[in-house]
Amino acid sequence: MVKLRAARPGEAEELTALVLRSKAHWGYDAGFLAACAPELRIAAGEVAQRRIVVAEGAADGRVLGLASLEGGPPVARLGLLFVEPEAIGRGVGRRLYRDALRRAAALGFRGLLIDADPHAAGFYRAMGALGPPDHRAAGGAPEPPAGLVRFEAVPAPPAAWARAWTGGGPAVHVGNVAEYNAQFADASLDREQRAARHYACLAAFYSPWPRALVLPGAVPPGWIRRVGRVLEWEGVEVYDGLAEGGPGLPAGPGLPAGPGLPAGSGPAERAGLPDAGLSDAVRARPALAGRLGGTGLPLVPWGLTAGFARLAGRPWRPRELRYESKSAAHGLFGRILAGGGHPGILLPRQWPAPTRWAAARLLAARARAGEGTVLKSEHGVGGSGTTVVSAERVRAAGGARAVLRALPRGPLLVEEYVAGPADPREPRDLTYDGFVDGSGRVHEVGGAVMDVEGAGYRGATVGPGVVPAWAREPLLAFGGAVGRELSAAGYRGWFDVDFVADGAGRLAPTEANLRLTGPSIAFMVAARLDELRGAGHFVRIADRVELGARLPEAALDELCEVLERGCARLGAVFLPAIPTGAFEPAPWLGVLVAAYSRRVLDAAEALVRAEALAVGAAFAVGHRAEEPPRSPASSKSNGEGGFRVR
Repeated sequence: MVKLRAARPGEAEELTALVLRSKAHWGYDAGFLAACAPELRIAAGEVAQRRIVVAEGAADGRVLGLASLEGGPPVARLGLLFVEPEAIGRGVGRRLYRDALRRAAALGFRGLLIDADPHAAGFYRAMGALGPPDHRAAGGAPEPPAGLVRFEAVPAPPAAWARAWTGGGPAVHVGNVAEYNAQFADASLDREQRAARHYACLAAFYSPWPRALVLPGAVPPGWIRRVGRVLEWEGVEVYDGLAEGGPGLPAGPGLPAGPGLPAGSGPAERAGLPDAGLSDAVRARPALAGRLGGTGLPLVPWGLTAGFARLAGRPWRPRELRYESKSAAHGLFGRILAGGGHPGILLPRQWPAPTRWAAARLLAARARAGEGTVLKSEHGVGGSGTTVVSAERVRAAGGARAVLRALPRGPLLVEEYVAGPADPREPRDLTYDGFVDGSGRVHEVGGAVMDVEGAGYRGATVGPGVVPAWAREPLLAFGGAVGRELSAAGYRGWFDVDFVADGAGRLAPTEANLRLTGPSIAFMVAARLDELRGAGHFVRIADRVELGARLPEAALDELCEVLERGCARLGAVFLPAIPTGAFEPAPWLGVLVAAYSRRVLDAAEALVRAEALAVGAAFAVGHRAEEPPRSPASSKSNGEGGFRVR
């Protein structure tokens, strides 16, 4: 470990010697080093002017490296970044570079130029700096000196919305996905909520920087280490296996063992859903609840529930969530549009159908008129309970009743289908993300383009210019209006508004989600990468990347290493977002990829999908039947239990 501090004028000679030793590490001869010496020398009077910071060993205080941030706005220069030869590869340079980028952002610089020794080019690429042939010219800067390689980064302070979301610091993330879903008794979800158990892994990304993760199921031990290394998280505590009958926390000082819930648990737990009561499972462990609550950090859930209200010590107001209902949200949209001011927004007509007979009559009438229809359950997640039905499908099935027999039980909403743009390159499904803070203020996060197949959500992309120019203003304006209505109704937390684009340049709002979502996860990762590496990241979350075989933990970790290296060669970042799907009989992996361009982002996703299938297929051929893949829960050691620090 190292700590950073401002250099002192009296250290100038010592720092110059360090710079020359570091330069000599690359094998330059004495003549070359002598020629470089005047340029590399640090004078005592320059230490403050050049904004030099040193890294010193936390234990012995020895100076291990230094970096300078030079010049005036709008573009700064990383004039020096040198590390003692024996400390190279220990993370000293990374800390110094990230600190220089952070300082540049705080001082208002719009660019950071780096003229690097060719031997350091790989380091700066790994840090996210842009170099030839992709670098962007900054402020008309002159060409780099001969023999050096020009890199550039765009310093970015933490996003204003990210600072407001968790106060600008780390948070405790509670993966209560199933608990949230269970309170709506959604007939379109399977009783065990297997998907929710996997999607709880997204708790790692509920804010740009977690301090602790609370998870219902067990996760691979190396997963958070890998993600944390890329996103530069430190000391993340992982509490997993708490609410699915897993090992829970190990017995030990102040930590009770066992996952059992107390008698009188909430309705979600009594419904028999194995991981629906995560918040109360934490409360059943007083030492754990006290440990999490005693951090003084905000607790961030997937969504609000009665159980989470008890855990967080906040009032429970069920009416906060009334607009999670698709019919209630539709009514809200209509009231907003009745007030005017949103000419780019079109509201689809919607009819409640309290019985299947009523739904069949409505569907049949629309099919006879040649009109497409969307059938919706009152509540649904990620497209569950939503079915797009064309007139041709009704005829092919033999009538409306035959179509309805294949759908989940329960009341349905019948909604007119909005035809999309004729150009397949134009986005069809978009979303607005924002949140309401504790004081009721609405914060705009932005717009994203979703990947939807049929009615099922598959992923989303965020980044500069992702939402086309014609859609941006109406999307942000209407999303903000919904946020203000939610605030007035008492809701506090993350929300989104989903839209479909029609063929005439308008947006049709289809539902509101009063919780975190896949696009929100992409926004969180983009904010973290922009802060660490420089502004301008595109981030894509892909919910399901199919694997060629069910993988054990070691093979999954090896695959992630292959994908991380392959994406890095393209100039992209790879993060495993949902690792536990790899242990399903039909295995898959949720992933995040990030890059500075859509072209590289698309290439990274294609590489990930191809490698996932190829590596899985190769493993399936060579895997011995006597070595079955193990789930994270089955591979835990007795001493490890459900608590780890990353």
